[in-house]
Amino acid sequence: MTVEPFPQWLRPPTGGFVAEDLDRLPDLPPHTELIDGSLVVVSPQAQFHVLAITLLDGALRQLAPAAIRIRREMTVTLGSNQRPEPDVIAIHADRVGGPELTTYQAEDVVLAVEVVSPESRTRDRERKPQLYAKAGIPHFWRVENVDGRPVVYVYELDPATNCYALAGIHHDQLRLTVPFDIDIDLRNIDSL
Repeated sequence: MTVEPFPQWLRPPTGGFVAEDLDRLPDLPPHTELIDGSLVVVSPQAQFHVLAITLLDGALRQLAPAAIRIRREMTVTLGSNQRPEPDVIAIHADRVGGPELTTYQAEDVVLAVEVVSPESRTRDRERKPQLYAKAGIPHFWRVENVDGRPVVYVYELDPATNCYALAGIHHDQLRLTVPFDIDIDLRNIDSL
């Protein structure tokens, strides 16, 4: 039996990895994130995860005003050792950047969306919202799988505490007026 050589990128430097390392390290698996200076390599996505992202990405692109752009699975640099990859983000249109851009900055982001997977449950429910709130991202949605249907937990940043406050839980229909007018039939996941 042969053992594969230990990839050099798995060895963290003293003090942990930094945001720029995601652009420099060779052969990183797709969708590698940086949380608290550690590389997070994600598991293969389940069908629900892919469909929920597709539903929200497509609907938000249709609904977003001219001043907003929607991106999926792009990292956001929140600090020197924080570079998570939200499933969907809404950014200011004037911050789009060029075709070589690999990460957005926290101030570019209006909304971060995480679709919860079994392996990412704690990160998506606890750590990432803490990081997004601390970085000042005004809106956060957490999407949970309830019997194959998306349930969207909508949070808004409370400027007094710099923490997210729950603004609503949406089961079949997602209707909001912030960060822009949104009306998404979440049941449409069944037609994808």
